Amino acid sequence: MLPDLSRFGKKFTAASGIVDLMEDLGSALLSNPDMLMLGGGTPARIGMVEAIYSRHLRALVADDQSHYHLLGRYQSPAGDEAVRDQLAGLLNAEYGWPLDRHNIAITNGGQSAFSILANLLAGPMEDGSHKRVHFPLVPEYLGYADVGFSENFFSATKPALSLLPERRFKYHIDFDALSAGEALGPATGALCLSRPTNPSGNILPLAELQQLDTLAARHAIPLIIDAAYGLPFPGLHFDDSAAYWSDNTILLLSLSKLGLPGLRSGFVVGSPELIEAFSRANTILNLASGNAGPLFAASLMESGDLLKIPREILCPWYERKLESAQAAILQALEQVPCHLHVTDGAFFLWLWFPELPLSTTELYQQLKQEGVLVIPGDTAFPGLEEDWLHSRQCIRLSYAVEDDVMARAAEILGRVLRRLHGV
Repeated sequence: MLPDLSRFGKKFTAASGIVDLMEDLGSALLSNPDMLMLGGGTPARIGMVEAIYSRHLRALVADDQSHYHLLGRYQSPAGDEAVRDQLAGLLNAEYGWPLDRHNIAITNGGQSAFSILANLLAGPMEDGSHKRVHFPLVPEYLGYADVGFSENFFSATKPALSLLPERRFKYHIDFDALSAGEALGPATGALCLSRPTNPSGNILPLAELQQLDTLAARHAIPLIIDAAYGLPFPGLHFDDSAAYWSDNTILLLSLSKLGLPGLRSGFVVGSPELIEAFSRANTILNLASGNAGPLFAASLMESGDLLKIPREILCPWYERKLESAQAAILQALEQVPCHLHVTDGAFFLWLWFPELPLSTTELYQQLKQEGVLVIPGDTAFPGLEEDWLHSRQCIRLSYAVEDDVMARAAEILGRVLRRLHGV
């Protein structure tokens, strides 16, 4: 029998989009071994990359000193100083950012890092007020939605939307709406966006990002940029957009989408004061970050592979995958009213069905019955209080799969949607 739970316990055991996703990923193949898995954020298996990682792993395990650092000690609150020095040097060399170890903390992955940061900056405040994390552009990562320790934790600005040729569309920040509302007021503890955005693959242009950061800084609001799919690693930018950091930004980096999700490791880049606060909270909640991720990252940095792999292998590989996936989907949906978001980066397709006769949650269930697992888009608009029909008309597909899997999934998706639209 489950004992009575606290408010914290009830909140974090209630229904959750991210829990449902992880459970579905785990159970779908058990119930149907032939399930076509287009739902998760697991990076693709790329043999050339795995061979490089195997060499690094064998070298770490074979070296007695590295073996001890891997298994036999705790990290300091902010993480291994040598690794932080290495990363600061890399970012300085690549982008000219004036960083040192005091600007960097090691984390147990992006999800854990965001949870700590968000609750440091938002929620009930000492003066009795309540602050929220604001998303200036939605849709956003569904894993954000339930990390707040308090209620009413997020807010969002409805995006502008432009229709483009060849059945494409793109979201933009509505700066007029952002400035006119309460998003830049005292009730906001931080602005946050992912770049590239999960789920849409949108990359906010550098000029708009600078405009957003300037607005945020003017109101003393920090800007969190989640670069889990972005620069400098894994570097899944398919346009010429640049990395960004300023004194007002907090940059989240992760090793997961490099093909290393099992390491559960990443970095926070911010002001020394923010890094110290984060490190204290992380120590209380987690005691220490794991050793494997930082040591692996150090080995990749020392060899140059941390940037070489994204530039020479990952980005070109995923861009080729994107082209074939888009072609398969658009051909399968030729008779269905559908728009595909411009994929500037990451490894997702974001589909909008403006005449869908049911919700995407119901579409998700029908596709699951047919053997295709996708993500319904209604979980991807955290903090948006307006009842926007568009938020119930989109789905996310991962194209980090084999070409034949994408082709079969596209055929099933087209068949189900043609049936629903009566064509």
